[in-house]
This record gives sequence, C-alpha cells and structure tokens, in this order.
Amino acid sequence: MKTVAIGGFDGMHIAHQKILKKVDFFIVIEKGSSITPGFDRCEYTNLGCEFMFLEKIKHLKPVEFIKILKKMNVKKIVVGDDFKFGKNRSGDISFLKKYFEVEVIKEIKIEEIGVHAHIIRNFIKNDIKKANKFLGRSYKIKGTPIKGQGLGKKELVPTINIELFKPYVIPKEGVYITKTNNFQSLTFIGKRSTDGNFSIETHIISDNVKMVSSENGFIEIEFIDFLRENKKFDTLSDLKRQILEDIENLNGSYCQ
Repeated sequence: MKTVAIGGFDGMHIAHQKILKKVDFFIVIEKGSSITPGFDRCEYTNLGCEFMFLEKIKHLKPVEFIKILKKMNVKKIVVGDDFKFGKNRSGDISFLKKYFEVEVIKEIKIEEIGVHAHIIRNFIKNDIKKANKFLGRSYKIKGTPIKGQGLGKKELVPTINIELFKPYVIPKEGVYITKTNNFQSLTFIGKRSTDGNFSIETHIISDNVKMVSSENGFIEIEFIDFLRENKKFDTLSDLKRQILEDIENLNGSYCQ
C-alpha cells in the first residue's frame, strides 16, 4: 500500500518539496503548467510520477476519482490544505478521509506570503530573486539555439539566441545574471535595439560558447539576478560598451 501526493506541482517549489518528502510517489494533475511544464518536474525529485490531464478527468465525480486511486493501491494521501478534486471541484479533504488516511500540509509562508505557483509566476515577471526564494532554487527555462542576426560575433560579443521548448513564464524584459548550461552568462530578454524584434539571447562568459551552442541542441538558462533594464542604443559602439560594462558587473556579482 502506497502514500501519494496529488496536485498541480507547477514549480516544484519549497511547499511542494515538503509534501514530496512524505510520499512514495505523486500524481500531477496537468492543467497547463508554465514554471515547470510537463516532465520538467521530474528534475527536482527521485520519486515516481503519474500524470493525469485535467481535460480528461475533470468530468469525473469525486467517487469516480477515488476508484482510480484505489486501483493504484493507494493507502494514504498527502495534500495541501486547499486541495479540491472531482467535477466542479466538489470533492474536498473531508470526502477523501472517508476512503484514505489523509495528511494535510498547512500553507507555507515566506514574509507572510503564501508559497503558491500563481504567486511565483507573478514574481518571475517582476522580481526574479524573490521568485527564486519561493522556488528554493534558480528559475530555469530551456530551449534550442536558433540563428540570430549574426551581429554579436562580428560586431559585439558572441551570443546564443534561444527558442523555448515549452510555454515557460518569461521574466520581464531586461538583462540578467544567469548560468547557461552551468556556465556563467548574461542573458538579454526583450526587443533588440538593432532590429526591434523580441529575442532571448545569452552570452557565455568564457570561451565555451561554441561548445554550449552545439551541445545536443539543448540550452538551459538559470536566472540568478536582474542586472538592468533594457536601453535603446544609437550605435553598435554604444551597445558594445554597455555589454562590456554588464560583463564587468556580472563578474563582480559572482565574486560577492
């Protein structure tokens, strides 16, 4: 007989991790995640994970969902104190207790703010350091390298332009201190001053940019801190001067 956690688990944040320490496996109710979409969740646990898609189960009455859990040999369920399930969210914790042993994890707060995915999504868009605090780690996005303007290598500094794998929450526009495939980096998000097109591009602070950009076509960016707002530059010389200043500031930040 097994102990299971049930929920959305978008973010796999510190509150989720507290729940997962108490179970044998967990069930993700997938409803369109954007912090840790799909199997990204699996990076942050060694537990077995079952996926149920909300569109396929939202019509089930609570007792029908209970039957599914019984077939999975579940004995105990660990959930957050706001857990609801079944058609029109008509099943609650008191209903679960009729069929299983249930442990309820009370809301975890940081600075009097509840740790929830919707709160973290807002922080990602506005305050990446606070988002990381609530996640318990650096926020991460993944993608593949795509062809850029070609100006970086010729006129500025070499960058890798990224196309995202999944619909991640995108941090607000600006320049960030990051790690790209675990190398120190600067990452730009926003409309380029050179052509006005939106881009996500990263500059590796080492000579490993070629290796990173060709590494299985896979790019992973961790956001450490926000460095500055985007600016419009009249000349490439002005832009390059700012990028070199950013690199100097980044190196200082990593040394602190």
